[in-house]
Amino acid sequence: MKILIVEDEKNLALEMTEFFGKEGYSIENAWKKSSAEEKIAENTYDFILLDLGLPGGDGFELLHQLKKLKGREDAVIILTARGDVEDRIKGLEAGADDYLPKPFSLTELLARMHAIIRRKHNLEMNEVNVHGFVLDIRNHEVSFNRQRLSLTAKEFEIFNYLVLNKNRVISRINLTEHVWGDILEINADSNYVDVHVKNLRKKLSAFAPNEWFETVRSIGYRINVGG
Repeated sequence: MKILIVEDEKNLALEMTEFFGKEGYSIENAWKKSSAEEKIAENTYDFILLDLGLPGGDGFELLHQLKKLKGREDAVIILTARGDVEDRIKGLEAGADDYLPKPFSLTELLARMHAIIRRKHNLEMNEVNVHGFVLDIRNHEVSFNRQRLSLTAKEFEIFNYLVLNKNRVISRINLTEHVWGDILEINADSNYVDVHVKNLRKKLSAFAPNEWFETVRSIGYRINVGG
């Protein structure tokens, strides 16, 4: 999962970066409005954690700009010291998915992110069953018949992203961006992603057939789930 932290309090930003990095997420930081605008123009994110009081402009302005972009599904959580009800309403009406006043608990922030994932993907809980494989979003685990699979962090993120986007073809570039972060760091012509997917498939096949895990030639991958 790819997260953009837009926060000018560097100690807090670094604390969040360390916390979510340990959770296995890909993190980018923007300290001011202009740098956040550049990153949003060039990349898409699973989550944008947005402070309202930014050098060079207001976070509300950035939120309005984001919502004008077509095809964007970035979830936005506003993080701010402003506690006025009017500000909360303004942020939610502008398209934010949630609002968390400072100071806040990082574990509560993570729980709110999980809640947004559930709403976005129509999940009743933090677990998803895919052909007998149970993906635990909160604990970053995959099991089959209650036996845990030994997946690397990247293998889990690949499976997680494909499962949450089930029945959709996900390009190699899109998968790379959301799992590794900066696609420029990986040669798009290499088989770097294919090797990780091959290893993931091998581990899944040790428990059950996975013909539902499809390679779409010259494009990417798709996990097919009925219903």
